[in-house]
Amino acid sequence: MNLLPKSSKEFGSADYWEKFFQQRGKTAFEWYGTYLELCEVLHKYIKPKEKVLVIGCGNSELSEQLYDVGYQDIVNIDISEVVIKQMKERNGSRRPHMSFLKMDMTQLEFPDATFQVVLDKGTLDAVLTDEEEVTLRQVDRMLAEVGRVLQVGGRYLCISLAQAHILKKAVGHFSREGWMVRVHQVASSQDRVSEAEPRFSLPVFAFVMTKFRPVPGSALQIFELCTQEQGKPVRLESADQLVEAVRERQYYAWLCSQLRCKAGLGSVSLDLCSGDTGEPRYTLHVVDNPTVKPSRDNHFAIFIIPQGRETEWLFGMEEGRKQLAASAGFRRLVTVALHRGQRYAGMESIQAELSARVMELAPAGLPPQQQVPFLSVGGDIGVRTVQHRDHSALSGDYVIEDVQGEDRWYFRRLIFLSNRNVVQSEARLLKDTSHRAQKKRKKDRKKQRPADTSEDFPPAPGQSIDKSYLCCEHHKAMVAGLALLRNPELLLETPLALLVVGLGGGSLPLFVHDHFPKSRIDAVEIDPTMLEVASQWFGFSQSDRMKVHIADGLDYITSLAGGEARPHYDVIMFDVDSKDPTLGMSCPPPAFVDQLFLQKVKSILSHDGVFILNLVCRDLRLKDSVLAGLKAAFPLLYVRRIEGEVNEILFCQLHPEQKLATPELLEMAQVLERTLRKPGQGWDDTYVLSDMLKTVKIV
Repeated sequence: MNLLPKSSKEFGSADYWEKFFQQRGKTAFEWYGTYLELCEVLHKYIKPKEKVLVIGCGNSELSEQLYDVGYQDIVNIDISEVVIKQMKERNGSRRPHMSFLKMDMTQLEFPDATFQVVLDKGTLDAVLTDEEEVTLRQVDRMLAEVGRVLQVGGRYLCISLAQAHILKKAVGHFSREGWMVRVHQVASSQDRVSEAEPRFSLPVFAFVMTKFRPVPGSALQIFELCTQEQGKPVRLESADQLVEAVRERQYYAWLCSQLRCKAGLGSVSLDLCSGDTGEPRYTLHVVDNPTVKPSRDNHFAIFIIPQGRETEWLFGMEEGRKQLAASAGFRRLVTVALHRGQRYAGMESIQAELSARVMELAPAGLPPQQQVPFLSVGGDIGVRTVQHRDHSALSGDYVIEDVQGEDRWYFRRLIFLSNRNVVQSEARLLKDTSHRAQKKRKKDRKKQRPADTSEDFPPAPGQSIDKSYLCCEHHKAMVAGLALLRNPELLLETPLALLVVGLGGGSLPLFVHDHFPKSRIDAVEIDPTMLEVASQWFGFSQSDRMKVHIADGLDYITSLAGGEARPHYDVIMFDVDSKDPTLGMSCPPPAFVDQLFLQKVKSILSHDGVFILNLVCRDLRLKDSVLAGLKAAFPLLYVRRIEGEVNEILFCQLHPEQKLATPELLEMAQVLERTLRKPGQGWDDTYVLSDMLKTVKIV
């Protein structure tokens, strides 16, 4: 039998509730959970000897069960004469000290300060059906009466779904009255097993409003949130923060309910935060793989991404995670990234911490008591050592961290915390395998951090950079673009003028400087902090052949193009990021590919030179527009897509007759590579120039 009203406004109608309880009969109605589900929070905030008023009692068994465990000074009121008669008949002889009265809660017939607790299970939700003026006036009268009949130190304990308008009203009203406001999460939808009643995907909360004695002139306001996993309440700074924290809990509960009901919701991600600090501790991505045929052992698995590897394509991009899920062979895979600045004792500790929470994300059909496997790369959680944290006026907060990669190599990375999953600069560290160095690092490590399962040792802060190795694939492709210059076999002996806009950690200009002894490089960087970072942490240094200019690249090139002694560079490289994440193009900023500015770039490029641009653009229309603009300025345009990344490297030249077919390109790259592999050049054997140009396409 469906007893729900056609409109939510009927919840506030006395006639509706009269008809409801007539049709319902004597069967108890427990929308927001039974006594067993609510008893923990009820016992926490109600003492057995206290006098309790239950408003809108209905025919719930809650008062009866409280009475039976020792809470006997209870007065129940309801606007429905039918239900009050039912409850008197049900309890008259069995619970003689508990009373039931027909009464309007907006006009209570009790003296001031009569009760220590006013208990409300869903009544505020039923009355506050909308935010129309007449409804709000009724709720104001109700809450004013609650405040009047409570003693100082008494509590209004309201069980609610905490919908936005209800939470806003309750928190606003009582905080203005100078009461302490606490919201306590008491149950989540998956905790309720009976489906006989209407259920909600939202979690249930208790508003605990404690009446304080008025203090004239005091503006003190106290807001607290107490969640299921946090034993103690967390103090928040404002009502807005409290409302937002509740909203996040509701979204999580809704998301869990959706994930239990169906697969294929698309890209689903969420952060799990530390209960102590509120800081993000884990980032979870839920990946469904509908192509896998279900069996008992392939429903669900958790994949722990080793620290520092969350930026890799396989773990950091949606397509990569889909590939990971397919290769793992599970219907649903949840990847877990570990946050920098958090301490992790090891895989077993992480498993214990996450086991209960991740099970809330399990798919429908998971067999009871099913063991869910935790997977990782190599079975450990990796190593991440934060060497330095600081703030740049232009780039914001950043960190320098060393992470362990494949084959026990360590890599140093620059990360802007505004985009924490993107590596801005990266360099490989030289291995220091001396026994003394390892012994010292092992001793320091025991002092500074919990043990993990790695058998290697984290690098020391001053460990040397391997300048012969380019970590970034797009940097490798940009250097390979030098093969487009005529006579690559002579590049070691021929003066080579380069302009590099965007320094970062300095790996790109430093590599060119060290491997092309006749090169002269002007590097332009807008952020002076980046020059400090490159010099202190990435082994960068200026010389008589390499100078850094702290300037806006736009202004610098405009000045060069308008000068009397206009220089002509053999190579111009743009590797500069945008500070505006809303543009759809994170590299370069749109002004760098504006048609008028490209003409200035063109004017300082030598006749046979090459303009090389790192393009990161997810907006396909915008990317087509950029390519069209470049093609208009530079008739010869090659594009090299970086596999597994969004980056595309564009090679631009002035004259169509310079066009090279793919075999010619590869041949010139091989010539340049043979030249660079000569003894004494320090060339890294894993870097094959011709591989960088195999997939180049002409636009």
